[in-house]
Amino acid sequence: MLRDVIFGDRRYFRVLLTGSIEGIASNILADRLVRLVEAGILTRGTASRGQRARYSLTETGIQTLPIIHALGGWGLDWCPGSDELRSRQQLMRDFDTPRWLREIGLIGLQYRLMK
Repeated sequence: MLRDVIFGDRRYFRVLLTGSIEGIASNILADRLVRLVEAGILTRGTASRGQRARYSLTETGIQTLPIIHALGGWGLDWCPGSDELRSRQQLMRDFDTPRWLREIGLIGLQYRLMK
C-alpha cells in the first residue's frame, strides 16, 4: 500500500482497493490502513459525511522511501514483475535520488534520506 500511495498517487480507500495490482481484499486493506495510521506512517484526513478520507504520508512515512527503493532494486534483480512496477523502479535506478523524487512529485515535501 505504501508503494501505491507513494508511486501511484492513490490516496483514498476505494482507489487503493480497485487500483491494487495484487487485488487486496477490502477487510485486509482496511486493517492495514488502520495499522499504518496507528504506526504514524500515514495520516487519515477527516472526512465529512458522504466524503472520502484521504491518506497521506507523514514524515515517518517519507523516511521509508530508502527502504522501498532498496527493496525495489532487489526485486528488479531477482523477481519478475509487471512492466508498470518494474518501470518505476528502473526510473529510480537510472536517475539520482533527487531526480526520482521530483518525478514522483515528492520534491516539495520536507524529507531527509537515510544515509
